[in-house]
Amino acid sequence: MIEHVDEDRLGALEHAVFGQAAPATVIVTTPNAEYNVRYPGLAPGALRHPDHRFEWSRAEFRAWAGAVAQRHGYTAAFAPVGPEDPQAGPPTQLALLVRRP
Repeated sequence: MIEHVDEDRLGALEHAVFGQAAPATVIVTTPNAEYNVRYPGLAPGALRHPDHRFEWSRAEFRAWAGAVAQRHGYTAAFAPVGPEDPQAGPPTQLALLVRRP
């Protein structure tokens, strides 16, 4: 649920989780910003919840998680959460990061 962390604090989160704690497996979920067009009444560019600091597209999320995985010796796999819309993708996206042996 990284969307609840200020974007400029993601480096500190990355360091704490992947650099210091270094668990064997990390699951990260976040809204898919591309899916927001499917929510009636949600203005273009608006966030789904007032506590969200940002919402990323699928490409942005994959780029971030892939880079984190590479920097810290993890593999990254991605999965949809919820039904996938053919154009907008799923409402939520998930990254499964597994530390390499």
